[in-house]
Amino acid sequence: MDVHAPRTIGEALALKQELAEARFVQGGTDVLVELNFDRSRPPALIVLDEVEELRGWRMEGDVLVLGAGLTYTEVMVTPLARAVPALVEASRSVGSPQIRNRGTIGGNLGTGSPAGDALPPLLVEGAVVTLASVRGSRTLPLADFLVGPKETALGADELITEVRLEPSGAAQTFMKVGPRNAMVIAVCSLSLAVDRERGEVRAAFGSAAPVATLVTAPLADADAFPDAVADAARPIDDVRGSADYRRHALRVLTQRALARCAA
Repeated sequence: MDVHAPRTIGEALALKQELAEARFVQGGTDVLVELNFDRSRPPALIVLDEVEELRGWRMEGDVLVLGAGLTYTEVMVTPLARAVPALVEASRSVGSPQIRNRGTIGGNLGTGSPAGDALPPLLVEGAVVTLASVRGSRTLPLADFLVGPKETALGADELITEVRLEPSGAAQTFMKVGPRNAMVIAVCSLSLAVDRERGEVRAAFGSAAPVATLVTAPLADADAFPDAVADAARPIDDVRGSADYRRHALRVLTQRALARCAA
């Protein structure tokens, strides 16, 4: 297997055009698992660690731009904790310190797992994903980017370059249920925001539908919102939990999240 290390997005996209079956990799927390278990054997890897354009975050006016190479550890810094507190809470719950140091926001999006911890907080804040190829770039709302379990709208020649959102300033939080607090895939997860400026409450949940799912309601209907979130779920029975348990857990998490945001 060949390994390529481009230094710019342009170089990375040119390599992908030349090597159509190559895989992009940065943190490698998902791709290397596939390789180790022989679930994937691409002819080449395009390693993005040296592409500075994908790193870090910035503000462009009122828009927060998160580079696809932003790690969970980097999310957990004071300025971002003020701008997107639910995303920070979710980042703290990801894996181990080693995983948080390597895993990236772009990788979580690219995997497209219904259990992706970064997805519910980004959905609640109306995130938009930027995709690039040698043909140009395009943007998609995150809700449209996620199309099925580990399936996304990412084209075969495209690379996720950044995520954009306008921080709402709403009271928000993130919670998840699992057999333990760390190193676990969520049985179900929930991010919730109480947005008094817009007069609405928003919640997005993971691990309880084919894709992470957003639910909204007027703030006046907050009392009925736990039932609305549970009703929107389409969970399955698996080794981590039953469908009935996931619906029950989402109802309880929503109640707790509303109380936390109200406090």
